Amino acid sequence: MVDNYYNSWDNYWRIHQINGAEAIQIALRYVPGEVLKVELDTEHGILVYEITIRASTGVYEVKIDANTGEILEIEREFD
Repeated sequence: MVDNYYNSWDNYWRIHQINGAEAIQIALRYVPGEVLKVELDTEHGILVYEITIRASTGVYEVKIDANTGEILEIEREFD
């Protein structure tokens, strides 16, 4: 019984998770430019896409919640 409960939730998150292509499109709406890198990572227990984009004003990292597609953070990288 318990295993079925966890399998149901695991399948729920897999069904509702956005894919990398969707994450890129979301990020490009906020920071138009050239996508340099896409990573899938966890932050504070949340699955997050980290998308690095080169724009005309610099290089940015856009973090997107992989389950909802919500923008979590846009940060300009300074090197």
